[in-house]
Amino acid sequence: MRRLSLLAATAVMVAAPLGAEHEVELSSEDLLAPYYAKLQSEIELPVAPANVSIASDTVITRLAFGSCNHQSRSQHMWAQIAATDPELFLFIGDNNYGDQMWAGDAGLATLRAAYAKQAETPELTDFRSKVPMMITWDDHDYGFNDGGASFAYRKWSETIFETFWGSSHEVKSRPGIYESRMFGEEGKRTQVITLDTRFFRSDFDRMAYTPERPPLGPYVPSDDPSKTMLGEAQWEWLAQELAKPADFRIIASSIQVITDAHDYESWEALPLERAKLYELLAGREESGMVLLSGDRHAGWIYSDTPEAAGGEQIWELTSSSLNYSFSSTERNTAREPDPKRLTDFISEENFGLVEIDWDARSFTMSMRGSEGETRVTRTVSW
Repeated sequence: MRRLSLLAATAVMVAAPLGAEHEVELSSEDLLAPYYAKLQSEIELPVAPANVSIASDTVITRLAFGSCNHQSRSQHMWAQIAATDPELFLFIGDNNYGDQMWAGDAGLATLRAAYAKQAETPELTDFRSKVPMMITWDDHDYGFNDGGASFAYRKWSETIFETFWGSSHEVKSRPGIYESRMFGEEGKRTQVITLDTRFFRSDFDRMAYTPERPPLGPYVPSDDPSKTMLGEAQWEWLAQELAKPADFRIIASSIQVITDAHDYESWEALPLERAKLYELLAGREESGMVLLSGDRHAGWIYSDTPEAAGGEQIWELTSSSLNYSFSSTERNTAREPDPKRLTDFISEENFGLVEIDWDARSFTMSMRGSEGETRVTRTVSW
């Protein structure tokens, strides 16, 4: 039977005595492994159009990124992004909406169908033939809305992702899809880090029930030290990556880092983890740095000087969405006041751009609209 219900695959833990002092722990992932092995032998997983490669000695002067791209909506933004001639594009989450209309089957049929539709998208095919890409996921292309480590089908979702995007051997060799690559030459080295904020992430604490839905999200910050955003292995890996020599670092998180202005998914929901991130960033091998994020179906520029970062000024550019925008800039800017946000809340379709001036030791963050026009911009020296 190729379809397994959500109820049948609900996470379980079975303890079976083996003598006086032994127990065997059996998780839902253990139970599902034979099913996925059989399924994979009977179906062909979709594969993305071929992507042009990027040499490790490429000096990054222009990097584009975006998120929230529905596979069944207009794909016009790919041409706008390509027109800026970036050396690299980061696809940082909700790269499709494979959870919509999901029936709860363990085979993740709607997710596979969303990837299959992307594989046949001519605009994406053309873009990938011209612009190298690095990719991470968010909830809708991971499996379900706001999903984290408790998602019983996460390993199968990972297999689908890694097969489609042709993940590196390094990514495929470990749980999760986090990745780091170094580009350029001495004096002009850019480290690009894409975090995985899904595979290992603890469930967020929710607000108490009210008859009316909270207007800016359902989550409340948790001070539970056992909760994690990245998981132990990814945290250790990140510390090692930040200790490497680099002149500039670009760090992508699918969800927002700096803001405290809403109660949707963000690093604010796990303040101990955010403080840990700030401490790691502050202790990095000296370099310039910018954070990139998506998820919100809108975009803008943030800045903060958190105490945990030793007072360093941290910059974050959020860009979302490529083709799935909600509301309007005027309405959303008024709805979500935020002292850390330095620009309007751009709610129309957009993509982000980071341009590096190596001679001036500065970078320019900008958000471009659906016709390539500049909506917001800031230049920062390091």
